[in-house]
Amino acid sequence: MAILTTSIKRLLVGRALKSDKLGDTLLPKRVALPIFASSNLSSNAYATQEILIVLALGGVLLLNATIWIALLVVAIMGIVVMSYRQNVRAYSNGGGDYEVASKNLGKKTGLVVASSLMIGYVMTVAVSVSAAKDNLISVFPEFADYGMAVAIGLIVLITTLNLRGIRESGFLFSIPAYTFIFSIYFVTAWALVRIIQGEVLRAESADWEIVSQTSFAGIALLFLFARAFSSGCSALTGVEAISNGVPAFKKPKSKNAATTLLMLGLISTSLFMSITFLAINTGVKITEFNENLIGIPEGSTQKTVIVQIAEATFSGFSFGVYFLALATTLILVAAANTAFNGFPVLTSILSQDRFLPRQLHTRGDRLAFSNGILFLGLAAIFSVYIFDASVTRLIQIYILAVFTSILLGQLGMINHWTRLIKTESVKSSKYKMFRSRLINILGFIFTLSVLLIVLVTKFLHGAWIVVAVIPVLIFLMGFIFKHYKKVSEELSLTSSENLSLPSRIHGIILVSRLHKPTLRAIYYARATRPSFLEAITVNVEQEETDELVKGWQDLEIPVPLKVLDSPFREVTTPILDYVKGIKRESPRDVISIFVPQYVVGHWWEQLLHNQSALRLKARLLFTPGVMVVSVPWQLISSENVKEKTPRPITQNLLRP
Repeated sequence: MAILTTSIKRLLVGRALKSDKLGDTLLPKRVALPIFASSNLSSNAYATQEILIVLALGGVLLLNATIWIALLVVAIMGIVVMSYRQNVRAYSNGGGDYEVASKNLGKKTGLVVASSLMIGYVMTVAVSVSAAKDNLISVFPEFADYGMAVAIGLIVLITTLNLRGIRESGFLFSIPAYTFIFSIYFVTAWALVRIIQGEVLRAESADWEIVSQTSFAGIALLFLFARAFSSGCSALTGVEAISNGVPAFKKPKSKNAATTLLMLGLISTSLFMSITFLAINTGVKITEFNENLIGIPEGSTQKTVIVQIAEATFSGFSFGVYFLALATTLILVAAANTAFNGFPVLTSILSQDRFLPRQLHTRGDRLAFSNGILFLGLAAIFSVYIFDASVTRLIQIYILAVFTSILLGQLGMINHWTRLIKTESVKSSKYKMFRSRLINILGFIFTLSVLLIVLVTKFLHGAWIVVAVIPVLIFLMGFIFKHYKKVSEELSLTSSENLSLPSRIHGIILVSRLHKPTLRAIYYARATRPSFLEAITVNVEQEETDELVKGWQDLEIPVPLKVLDSPFREVTTPILDYVKGIKRESPRDVISIFVPQYVVGHWWEQLLHNQSALRLKARLLFTPGVMVVSVPWQLISSENVKEKTPRPITQNLLRP
């Protein structure tokens, strides 16, 4: 089994890397941008679309507000980017908002941020692959019936690529990121040329009518605009990924991360406004459900905003449409890679702080946090399945989780600068700190406003899940922390546990039949020279037991053999009862149990051997004062075992 597992692992993730190769996996800005910014860049593929879907609830006339909502989103984006540039300069360990909140607001607040970030990373993968699936179906409608399978397949693919290591997947995901950026700029330029020439660009849905859900006026209208704005704020998701991935940058890490953030802000806002401008100009209409559109052909599915823009711009040039749709699909797939780089780093830090299992802390043999990558992949698959790979349903959870972590991160940075200002005596340095604090104060105010809007407008549409899940995650992390603390105290050298030498060592050899593994166990047990040594067997079949006793006597083995009765033909219970009886009579004795065990070379052989021994050892491990020793016998099929001519077994070998 081990050989089969190892072979599959090597095929999928490649050869193991030495620890001194870790520096080779660090990223320059040109590679770090697509890795850590793909999530934010790709959010432009659906941010405008989500605004249009919400405004469509009030009918066609409300779509005119799209541009104003988009401009407000861009303003928030600028403030958040400036705020995060302060974060990465002050904290470069990769904890991002978690580290900032923990150090400045306390561990409990840090756990709120950590929970929000973990939910956000899972949603990054789920939303990205779901949107990728939608764009794929827009140009290849024959895949409409296999949307779920496509989304899950993409997650499996991305998980495998990330298990191969950050640098390999980084270069791979650079291609779709830059291709998407170029494609949006090109389609925008091409559309502007046609518009300047006096041509009218019309989307497929431009002449369709929208069936409004209800009439909106007064407070209800403001609420609808607020909801559309909160949906548009999905364009901000992924900005935090860079602050969580600072350790992956080449030196100087903080400076490179801050520069990458600035590049991200400029590129992302220009893409968002370009897509929004084209959507408005071409008259794109899109709703959550087909039945809310009048004019859509029966049996067809709505195409994404990106595809409709491409069709309107490249009318008659199908290659351009397919190229943009493919570029969008690939950037959305690459966006999930952002989470696969940020989530494992975050869980590793949480594990180091003893809030998550230790298995998440160390790197795998490809220098990637393999366990964190696998956990994220499984969680994303579960989310996609539960929410039917719907971007609109998943994004409600996504936005609230992201803005919760951003808000508390900004509050933590305000406390950080306030503390430093009090101790700083150099005026120039103090002025820079005042300026940085002002930026974070603005970030906090605007983020708080967005968070409240999201919470109020999205709560009944799925945001309540974040409110419910965060306390559960905090409870679990607190439980894990208390467990590790308790174990650490119990295992410390200052504990009151009696560490004196045992009075005697009582050796027991488990025997099922008389063969080579049994004789090897006898040799080894005698070589350890216990105070007392005996062999025991359980009488399950009387005929076999009699044959074993006779063979034992014929070979004159100098170890007494005791036969335990088993009226119900069960092996484990009689042995456990016998061992516990010895412990009751001699509590200070240590019992050393020698278990002969086969070593096999094929996974299917493992299923045929050692099952009784494994069950027995599992039970014995919970018995205080008992040491279990496996004595292996390598079968010829086992790895790296050469065929040897066994030495003849003679009575002299068994005598002292």
